[in-house]
Amino acid sequence: MTATIKIRKAQLHEKAALTDLCLRSKQSNGYDDAFMAACVEEMSVQDSWFQEDDFWVAETTDGKLVGCIRLVKHSSNDNGELATLFVEPDAHGNGIGRLLYETLLATARELNLGRIGLDADPEAEPFYERMGFRTIGRAPSGSIPGRTLPRMELSLALDEQSS
Repeated sequence: MTATIKIRKAQLHEKAALTDLCLRSKQSNGYDDAFMAACVEEMSVQDSWFQEDDFWVAETTDGKLVGCIRLVKHSSNDNGELATLFVEPDAHGNGIGRLLYETLLATARELNLGRIGLDADPEAEPFYERMGFRTIGRAPSGSIPGRTLPRMELSLALDEQSS
């Protein structure tokens, strides 16, 4: 993709378009329609994400939304959760996920978060490993009974120790 990508805060009026983007991106991992139907509720963008979380989109210069990412800050400690990260399927491999992730990481550091956790789609686990996350266990799927997902974590304190 040669278009310039701008990362900006997501806007409430984009809720339906972002839900569609998330579902298209998830299904591009090879999931069938029955699996996707089971995930719709969990993957639908919520109004609260715009008010309570740090929620960004990647947008091309012509206004097309090509990705989104969301950071949830835990109120009880100095940790956060990478709760949403999806890229338009025809834009995979063009660095959009990395741009979104770098935005989230910069905000996490500004907030002095010690760790970022996530429950990864198994197909995305290698991407998150390249971003510095490590798998620390398994977590139950929020949509599919009996299915587990890689539970991953990034320690930001380690970043500071190595610099």
